[in-house]
Amino acid sequence: MSRPIPIVHAPPPESDAGAARRRAILAVMGAAATFALAAAAVKALGGAIPVTQVVLFRNLFAIPVLLGLALASGVPGRRWRVLATRQPWAHAQRIFYGLVGMFGSFYGYVHLPLATVTALGFTMPLFLTALSVPLLGEKVGWRRTSAVLVGFLGVLAMLRPGLGAAPLPLPAVAGVLAGAVAWAMAMITIRRMGERGESGATITLWFALGGCLVGGALALADWVWPTPAQWALLAFIGLISALAQLLMTAAYRSGEATLIAPFEYSGIIWTMALGVLLWGERPVIMDFLGIAVLVASGLYIWYREARLRA
Repeated sequence: MSRPIPIVHAPPPESDAGAARRRAILAVMGAAATFALAAAAVKALGGAIPVTQVVLFRNLFAIPVLLGLALASGVPGRRWRVLATRQPWAHAQRIFYGLVGMFGSFYGYVHLPLATVTALGFTMPLFLTALSVPLLGEKVGWRRTSAVLVGFLGVLAMLRPGLGAAPLPLPAVAGVLAGAVAWAMAMITIRRMGERGESGATITLWFALGGCLVGGALALADWVWPTPAQWALLAFIGLISALAQLLMTAAYRSGEATLIAPFEYSGIIWTMALGVLLWGERPVIMDFLGIAVLVASGLYIWYREARLRA
């Protein structure tokens, strides 16, 4: 699912810092849980609705919520300025990368266990670390480089080649990993836009609008009219995704990124539980091993970044 734009504010007074951190942790765990529900709804569609339409309605149903809150929090008389931008090309890039990431994850939800898609999606910090060197000119030391390499060993363990257990379908795995690369590129684009003064609300809204336009154009070729139950699932995906974005944004507004980011990994627990309960998806030993390696690598990268900032 689409990651929100972290919004940085002045730290709260020391007396309120502990409560703010607790609220941030609860918010990010709530966001992880709601993202898991959205993923389960995508999987419940079972591929009966083309991914292009799922992308279209995911954004379409989220727009009223996101736009309403953005306008309500704006300056009276100037609320519509939230849509004003001087970076149209950067928005086009962010929309492209974000949609590739969304297509990859949605395709994966249909063909792979939920927890597997979530875990593979957490390769995004690994790709982000690797891509930040050529694209942002950042220096990555041997510790973070080693963590990236170990993380990809976790992906290899989840593919479990030649180990007796049924291997995962490579096209679906490739789609999810391509989506993770795209999310990393989206985060780099967002970082550049933020440095140039673009607000998180503007970036989020333009992505939702762009997702509707592109998803709608692509969906026309093989349009399928949803049944009432499918309409309900599509509306649920859009609304619950908007709620997840709001919770994640609230978390990053009241807590330090290095504190709360590790709690995003709770999404693996939620998706694993939903997969077991709804589809009988029982992970094997190599799944647990791969997930553990991926999580450990991601957490170590967060830790090293926090140390370097300090």
